Order: sequence, then structure tokens, then C-alpha cells
Amino acid sequence: MSKGLTEKQFWIQRLSKSTLRALHVLGIIGASGGFYYGVEKSLWLPWWIMAMSTGLILMIWEIVRSPLWLVQMKGVLTLTKVLLVALCYPFPEYKVALFSIVAIMSVITSHGPAGLRHYSIWHRRRIDGPKEVKG
Repeated sequence: MSKGLTEKQFWIQRLSKSTLRALHVLGIIGASGGFYYGVEKSLWLPWWIMAMSTGLILMIWEIVRSPLWLVQMKGVLTLTKVLLVALCYPFPEYKVALFSIVAIMSVITSHGPAGLRHYSIWHRRRIDGPKEVKG
């Protein structure tokens, strides 16, 4: 349990973050048909909205918890993923490759070693922020 949180607060935060992550992944899965198979926009747009809104909430959660997130690789890679997805609009011919790179980066960011995720591009070393509630 994280320092300074009651057991109830810890579980509320943990379940909230896990729920947001699950909805984010579900949204990405639902929207992937638009990237990979060019299905009709009305079929994937609600999933995309869910993915982007939950992703935004998760990013804000991390920045509020620790502004260091912005210079740690986990934050830098997340912002890079947002940029790569944005490039799908001006370069639709590359959307499958870009979306695939984003998916691979997501796994590396989420499941990579702490030394990678917590490496600060600003400080040029691992910087651990405050203890986080895993989701």
C-alpha cells in the first residue's frame, strides 16, 4: 500500500486506475479496425473517443501525481505515441505502420524495466518519482 493512503483510498485509486486502463485498451482495440481495415468511421469512432478520453485522463493523472513524468521515458514515450498517432491524419498511407509502432511502444512502456520507464531524459539518469498506485 502507498504511503499516506488509507487502505480504502489505496483500493479506490488502484481500481479507478485499472478501470481507466482497461477502458483505454478496449477503446484502442475497438478503434483499431479503422486503422487496420478501413472500416466505416461510425463503427470505430465511439471506441476512438473512449480511447482518447481515457488516455488523456491517465496522462493528467500521471502529471498531477508527478510532473517528473514529463521527462521520464514513460512520459516521453507516451507523448511520442500521441505524436505518431497524430501523424496518421496528414499521412494516412502510413497509418498501419504508425499505429503498429504505437502498439509496440505501448507494450515496451508498460512492461519495460523500471530503469527504462523511470529514466529521465533531462537528468540523464533514473529518477524515481513518488510511489505510485499501480493500475
